[in-house]
Amino acid sequence: MNTLVKSALMAGAALGALTAPAALAQDAGQPQATSVEEIIITARRTAESLQTTPLAVTAFSAETLERAGAQQVTDLQGAVPNLNIVQGRGSSNATNIYIRGVGQPDALQTFDPAVGVYVDDVYYSRIRGTQFDLLDLERVEVLRGPQGTLYGKNTIGGALKLITRRPGQDFQGRASVAYGSYDMIDVQGAVSGPITDTLAFGLSALHSERGGYVTDPVTGAEYNDKNTFAARGALAWDPAYNVQVDLTVDYSRDDAGMTVGQATNSLIDFSGAVRYPVAVPTPEYNFETRTTPGLPNETRLETWGTSLRVAWELNDALTLRSITSYRELNTDDYIDFDATELEIADALVAVDQRQVSQELQLTYESGPITAVGGLYYLREDVSSHQESYNDDLLGAAFLNSGFLRTIDDTLETTSRAIYGNVSFAVTDALRLSAGVRYTEEEKDYWRTTSAFYSLLPAFNTTYVFAPDLGEYDDTSLMLSADYRISPDAMVYARYAQGFKSGGFNGRANSATESTEYQPETAETFEVGAKTTYWDRRVQLNLAAFLTKYEDFQARVSGLDTDPVTGLPAPVLSVLNAGELDILGFELEGVLAPIAGLTLDTQVGFLNADYKVFEDARFTDFGGSRSFQDPAFSPRWTLRFGGQYEHLMANGSSLTFGGSARYRSRMALAVDNTFVNTDVEIPGMYQEEYWLYDARAVWADPSNRYTVGLYGQNLSDEVYRTDAQEFSSIGNIRTAYYGAPRTWMLKLTARY
Repeated sequence: MNTLVKSALMAGAALGALTAPAALAQDAGQPQATSVEEIIITARRTAESLQTTPLAVTAFSAETLERAGAQQVTDLQGAVPNLNIVQGRGSSNATNIYIRGVGQPDALQTFDPAVGVYVDDVYYSRIRGTQFDLLDLERVEVLRGPQGTLYGKNTIGGALKLITRRPGQDFQGRASVAYGSYDMIDVQGAVSGPITDTLAFGLSALHSERGGYVTDPVTGAEYNDKNTFAARGALAWDPAYNVQVDLTVDYSRDDAGMTVGQATNSLIDFSGAVRYPVAVPTPEYNFETRTTPGLPNETRLETWGTSLRVAWELNDALTLRSITSYRELNTDDYIDFDATELEIADALVAVDQRQVSQELQLTYESGPITAVGGLYYLREDVSSHQESYNDDLLGAAFLNSGFLRTIDDTLETTSRAIYGNVSFAVTDALRLSAGVRYTEEEKDYWRTTSAFYSLLPAFNTTYVFAPDLGEYDDTSLMLSADYRISPDAMVYARYAQGFKSGGFNGRANSATESTEYQPETAETFEVGAKTTYWDRRVQLNLAAFLTKYEDFQARVSGLDTDPVTGLPAPVLSVLNAGELDILGFELEGVLAPIAGLTLDTQVGFLNADYKVFEDARFTDFGGSRSFQDPAFSPRWTLRFGGQYEHLMANGSSLTFGGSARYRSRMALAVDNTFVNTDVEIPGMYQEEYWLYDARAVWADPSNRYTVGLYGQNLSDEVYRTDAQEFSSIGNIRTAYYGAPRTWMLKLTARY
């Protein structure tokens, strides 16, 4: 803890401030205010102030995100207590999201996320396609803890909500262009305005590209780059005083190179011979990685969707809403799992996904009662074709045998739910709330896998996994009570449940691996306080919680013997192997002591502890590995930041801001000790580290034009964000890294 204290003092001295991305009550160039901005959110499916919502929520307005120079959802990393949100391992288009130690980092199409992602209340079923650029948003909300009643399945960790800007009757336009490190170019534009007095339109688009910050030292190829195009169109129609109709269509394309990491230990073939030696301890990463010659340097994604939202105010108390959506996603990702020039484990993963959803929602607001009820339907069809290239894994006897493994699978999911949530104001100060949701889900899965040896066809094999229909159901409850101590202070207590759906092992290549796993569940007990002081110059929100996380779905690795070749064969099973207790607290504070100056801080503490984690390979520990550290659960997440706006004589302004982010030591993979030992695997951990960011923004007197200079990771820290543990396949343990020091110059115009 001494290191933490010393670093905190250094950060405070460097910034002269307290923490995080501030929510201000004014924009740059406007009259300075000395109060904290009030944000209206819809976390409970009805509009209410952030400060009167009895659950842990962090919200960001579009202006706050722009001031901080946030470009993608992963830029929220560090800005929310106990949130881990980074680019997924081995993919440029997937997002690894953990909230309060609960998440799901595997982008394989059969694994459901544990944190729900929603855009305009439309659920995104996969973690692929969620590496969003922040384009023409109204706000972002991060809900912490299970959201099983109002949001349903796969929200046991929480929910990430993006709300886009609704076109209105006033013409608005915005354009920006940015240039930065690694030849980064980002161009965005948005325009909206009236067509008639009841119909408005909105159009927005962006192109964002950046060279790779990882290179091949031999070929000069670049990896971990970016090449994205996205567009959205919206129509807002108000045909009557009590009816709103919103139609949106969005499209995005990502055409980047591979996302690669660093091999953190020596790689072996099936005979046990070392094929790629790695020094121990692993040397600091220099952002140079070789990949297999001939493996295409491509990760491609194309996705589009449309949604129709209708709100009809039946009377002063009742509103009926309909949310209809259709989405498609197609990816072709080449992945070098071993991160070397050898063909230990290289792959093509091509996924086609389609989903249609329909939600009907009725809200009632009158007197002391606020109620929300609804019906939900989702149908998702996912198919994939995968190819695995492993010539160097087979050993000398089979070297250059032309080995290829192919996988083709399909997954059809049908989900239905009914839910209700009621709040009753017992007095002007005391409010009680309760909610329930019942979900039924069916999954139909089929998979075939074939192994081909072009020079040894006698060893060719095919295996088919066609399990019976998977059927799952869940009832989730929520109870809460909140009490207003004063107009500026509220305390609350909340109990909430959630579940993540069951399914089938999407890596089953043999009968041993052909497993079905059941849903995992979480229940959280939470108490909190939301307060403002000093004429809204101070805002302080606190939350403490205990999460009971049961039937944790774990991928358990091992080795078997291939009955055809006699070689060792990896076994990758998924089991309901664990139970966790997760205890923590969170603090979010904002201080606006004088005009132009804002300081704010966010603190997260997490103590995640396995109570049960069964694994038969750990015979010396009674078949248990409950002593291991849960992944992506750092003990501390801190952010200190501040900004000062200086108004100049001509009416223009200069704003200076900075932040320091701290993350304590954490495991980056579920498998983080060597088999049957409690010896930690160094490459599967990230030690504690600090990141420092700064910005300076000039705004003209009208606030129409701004020029901003932004710097991230100013100390050029080398830090890991994710890791891949596939030790049963060639001893693969690959770590992935955050970007080195970067800068960006951005020009923005608004009309």
